[in-house]
Amino acid sequence: MIYIALNIWPIFAATAAGLVAGLLLLRLLGTALPAWPRAGIALVAEAWLAAILAGALILAPDEAPAKVMALLTPVVIWAGFVLPAIVSTHLLRGLGGRLAIADSCHWLLVMVVQAVVLDAIGLVPPPR
Repeated sequence: MIYIALNIWPIFAATAAGLVAGLLLLRLLGTALPAWPRAGIALVAEAWLAAILAGALILAPDEAPAKVMALLTPVVIWAGFVLPAIVSTHLLRGLGGRLAIADSCHWLLVMVVQAVVLDAIGLVPPPR
């Protein structure tokens, strides 16, 4: 996990960008913005997500173009983990498909924005 320490500033920048993008999407959808204690939880969750994305981007194959990996990596992680978890949880709790789709799209936007910021700033791989 040394890669997190080596890339703390890009991770912080990606966290901030993801939060802003997510809040703007909530505002556009007319959703109430979270109270400050909940925003703190979102901050921690998005920082961890940015750290995981940074690790995934560092591990991306060298043969793949960086810009392609920056866009595809969050989509693959989202489609494989986030989307099924959110949709199944929402539907099992009776929250409805529309909310599941809105929440899933929110996280896709956050993840893509974070990955683009991480790629734009650049990441330092850990020493071998």
